[in-house]
Amino acid sequence: MSSAQVALLPGVQQFLDRQHGLFIDGAQQAAQSEKRLTVWDPATGKAIATTADANAADVDRAVMSAWRAFVSRSWAGRTPAERERILLRFADLVEQNGEELAQLETLEQGKSINISRAFEVGCMLNWMRYTAGLTTKISGRTLDVSIPFPPGARYQAWTKKEPVGVVAGIVPWNFPLMIGMWKVMPALAAGCSIVIKPSETTPLTLLRVAELAIEAGVPEGIFNVVTGSGAECGAALTSHPHVAKVSFTGSTATGKQIARVAADRLTRVTLELGGKNPAIVLKDADPAWVIEGLMTGSFLNQGQVCAASSRIYIEAPLFDTLVSGFEQAVKSLQVGPGMLETTQINPVVSQAHCAKVAAYLDEARKQNAELITGNVGPTRRVSTFRRRLLSTGRQPTLNSRRGVWPGREPGARHRRRRGAAPGQRQRLRPDRQRLDPRSDPGAELYRPPASRYGMGQQPYAD
Repeated sequence: MSSAQVALLPGVQQFLDRQHGLFIDGAQQAAQSEKRLTVWDPATGKAIATTADANAADVDRAVMSAWRAFVSRSWAGRTPAERERILLRFADLVEQNGEELAQLETLEQGKSINISRAFEVGCMLNWMRYTAGLTTKISGRTLDVSIPFPPGARYQAWTKKEPVGVVAGIVPWNFPLMIGMWKVMPALAAGCSIVIKPSETTPLTLLRVAELAIEAGVPEGIFNVVTGSGAECGAALTSHPHVAKVSFTGSTATGKQIARVAADRLTRVTLELGGKNPAIVLKDADPAWVIEGLMTGSFLNQGQVCAASSRIYIEAPLFDTLVSGFEQAVKSLQVGPGMLETTQINPVVSQAHCAKVAAYLDEARKQNAELITGNVGPTRRVSTFRRRLLSTGRQPTLNSRRGVWPGREPGARHRRRRGAAPGQRQRLRPDRQRLDPRSDPGAELYRPPASRYGMGQQPYAD
C-alpha cells in the first residue's frame, strides 16, 4: 500500500461542495429550516460540507411524500420480479460508485478507507443483493382450520404478508452506510416506502445513495432522506402519525423514548441498542489466537462498534502473558488518518466523542488504574486521534507516558467498588479496554450480568 493519502475522486469533491438539502420526492430539495449542520473531517478537524438541519415541517414533507408514493402503489403495485430487478440494478450502481461512497464515508466518519471499501461498501453490496432476492420470496401460509359450526362445514384460512406503509429509519454514526442500508433494503423489498435519518455527524453517504436509487428506477417518494438533529428531526419522524414502522439503532435512552411514543400509537418498532460486551479467556486458550481475535473484536473502527469487546476477563494463569502480548500488539498499530491506507488506527468520529473518551481516562487515572498505551497520533490539536490503551484492572501503579496528543493521556476504565461502574455503562467508546484477572472467568458465562447492556460474549478456550 502507498504511504500517500488516497487521492479524492473529482466526484467526491463535487458532492462535498454542494449546498445539500433534503432528499424528498426523488430529488434534493431546500429545507424550510434555515439552520445548517456542519460536517467535519475527523482527521483534520476541518469542515468539509454542510447539510440541512430539518425541522418538524421538513419531516412532515418527507413523510407525506413517502405516504403519497405508498398509497399510489407506484412501488408496492409492481410485481415482485420487477422490484427485484430494480433493486439489483440499485446494487450494481452502488458497486459502480463504490470508491466514491467509501471516500465519503471515511471523510465524514474517520474510519480507514480499507474498512469503508471492504466492510461498508463490500458487505453492504452482499446485503443489498441478498435482500433484493427476498422480494420474490415473500410468502404466507394456508391453514386447514377446525371450526365445528355449522356441522359438516370445512374452512381454510391463509395469511398474506403485505407492506405496512411508511417506514422511518434512524441510523447511527459508526457505520452509517451499511446500517442505513440494513433498514432501507428490507423496506423496499417488502414494497414499503422509507424516510431515513442519518446521524447529523455522518449524513453524506445516504444522501448520495438515495440519488443512486432513483437512477436505478426506484419511484420518486419511495426513498427519502432527512438530515437534522435527533431532538427535533428525529423526534418528529418517529412520532409522525403516517409512519407505520420505526427502525432505530442507537442508545438505550433514546430507544426507550421511541418505544414509549410507539406504544402510544401502537406503531411497529424495532430497536437495536448499544452493548457492553465481555470477552472471556480461559487458561487453556492459545494466547496468539486470543490476541488476534481481541484486536479485531476490540479495535475495529476504533472500537466504535456496538458488539465490540470492552471488558476482558482472563483466567489468572494466562493473565500476565496475555496482557504482555496484547500490549505489544497494541503498540504495533500505526496511527493516522483514514485516507492513508497503511494506518490501522484512525480518528474517532468527533471532538465530542474524543472528549468523552478523555473523561473516562481521567477517571481511570484518579482510581490509579494501571494503564498500557500504544502509539501517539498526530500532534495537531484540531483532530481526534488517540493512542490505543488498555487498563489491566490492577491498581498498584499508573504507567503514564508523556506527549499524548491532543494534550491528554488516553486510558481505559477499571472497576469501581460502588455506584454505576464504567463497565456497566453503555458506550460506543474506543481507545480503552479493561482486562481483569479472574480465578474462574468461565463463571462470567453463567452468572447474571452486572451490566444491563450487552449484545454478546466472546469466549476463548482450547
